[in-house]
Amino acid sequence: MDFGTLFVYGTLAVVVVGSAIGMLISRNAVYAALFLVLNFMAVGLLYLILGAPFIALVQVTVYAGSIMVLFMFVIMLLGAETLPFTEPVRGQRAIGVLLAVAFLAEVALFIQLRSTPLGNIPPISAEYSAPAQIGMLLFDRYLLAFELTAVILLAATVGAIMLTKQDKPVHEAAKNPRLEERKE
Repeated sequence: MDFGTLFVYGTLAVVVVGSAIGMLISRNAVYAALFLVLNFMAVGLLYLILGAPFIALVQVTVYAGSIMVLFMFVIMLLGAETLPFTEPVRGQRAIGVLLAVAFLAEVALFIQLRSTPLGNIPPISAEYSAPAQIGMLLFDRYLLAFELTAVILLAATVGAIMLTKQDKPVHEAAKNPRLEERKE
């Protein structure tokens, strides 16, 4: 691996990790969502550099595009721009640290026990990740799962709108215009 490639991978890795940390420590929900968009874009670039253009396109359009628009819509609709400073669940930080240590232990164990060196992995054919083949699999073999996912996302969107809908007080005259006529 030459220096230029290593520099690009290193820079993208720093952006991915930095934006993830920025998202986690940000107290403003809008800034956290924007850090998440940056993270999705950097991960999409990593996919593109690794030779998976379809996954990179899906990463950018679905996650950084559609899902983040939905997140921003819900954040603005709820008015939850600033997160509270108190912990909603007692001991949440301790559980988070414990889970992070367990995850790092699993990563270390995986690296130590990995039996197949990277040089022995057989090459993948060029048409394996072709958009046409993925589309045929998605709409042929996995059509039900694709449609169920669409229905679940639609239900979540409608549910978020219904939960945040506030009944606005309606003036008596606006409810019944004949009331104004009777008072006169």
